[in-house]
Amino acid sequence: MMDERLRDLIERANYVHVATLMANGSPSSVAMWAGMEGEYVSIFTGSAASQKAKNLARDGRVAISIIDFENPYRGGQIRGHVASTRHGAEALAFMDTLSVKYTGQPFPMRTDEGTQYLIEVDWSRYAELGFTHKPE
Repeated sequence: MMDERLRDLIERANYVHVATLMANGSPSSVAMWAGMEGEYVSIFTGSAASQKAKNLARDGRVAISIIDFENPYRGGQIRGHVASTRHGAEALAFMDTLSVKYTGQPFPMRTDEGTQYLIEVDWSRYAELGFTHKPE
């Protein structure tokens, strides 16, 4: 089960970095929006032609990192796998929810090609360091 503090970070407008595996086994990472759907971490891609969609179709394992936008010394890591997907209008409705969370507006790029990935968490870790963020 995921730590509630980590869940809170995902439920707020913090960016996640999602790492998937290329065909040759090398990692591919992309910054994304994310949300929670019950116990699943959920992400979206607008096209089956995207690299992450191709990677997830071949191998559903993912690693996710997240940093608190307001306090970069709070964050966590997740390892999991794609448990299920949603497509078309159902996926776009999810993307609208994410877009409103991050931008205040529905998702502007309307497409029926989108896919929502529901990721089952296999392992997670929350961390918080006692630093104050004061860059020079």
